[in-house]
Amino acid sequence: MRFTFGSPAEVVAAVGRLLGPSDWLTVDQVRIDLFAEATGDHQWLHVDPVRAAAGPFGRTIAHGFLTLSLLNKFLPEMFWPENLDWGVNYGLDRVRFPAPVPVGARIRAAGELVEARPLGPLSVQTMVRMTMEIEGGTKPGCVADTLQRYAFRTGPPS
Repeated sequence: MRFTFGSPAEVVAAVGRLLGPSDWLTVDQVRIDLFAEATGDHQWLHVDPVRAAAGPFGRTIAHGFLTLSLLNKFLPEMFWPENLDWGVNYGLDRVRFPAPVPVGARIRAAGELVEARPLGPLSVQTMVRMTMEIEGGTKPGCVADTLQRYAFRTGPPS
C-alpha cells in the first residue's frame, strides 16, 4: 500500500513507518543488456548467457547498479508526495548488494521511512531504507538508504 503525504509536517510525523511492498518485477536479459549498453559495462557475468552458465552463478546476473537503479521505480509505488512542486533524488547514504539478482528473477522492494527533516516551510528531506527482495531468495539483492528532497506547492495545482 502506498503512503501519501502532502506536506513536510505529514512526512515528519510518519518517521518509522513501514512502506510497501511494491509490485513484483521480472529482471529479464533484455533489461540487463540495455543497462549494459547504457553504461558501457559489458562484463560477461551480465551479458553472455553461454559463458555465464559455466560461471559462479550458473546464469547471467543483473548489474548491481541496475538493481540499485530499480529502487527508483519502486519508491513511488510505496511512498508518494501529493501537492508536489518538484522532487529530486538527493543521494544515498549506504548501499549493499548482499545477493546477486539472477536473470529471470522476480524482485520487489519494501522500505522504512527512517528520517524526515524539514528544509523550510514547504520542503523536506527524507531517508527511506529500501530492501530489494528476490523471490525465493534468502538474502536481499540490495539494501540502500535513499535520500529524497521534495518541495510542495503553496496552493492548488495550476
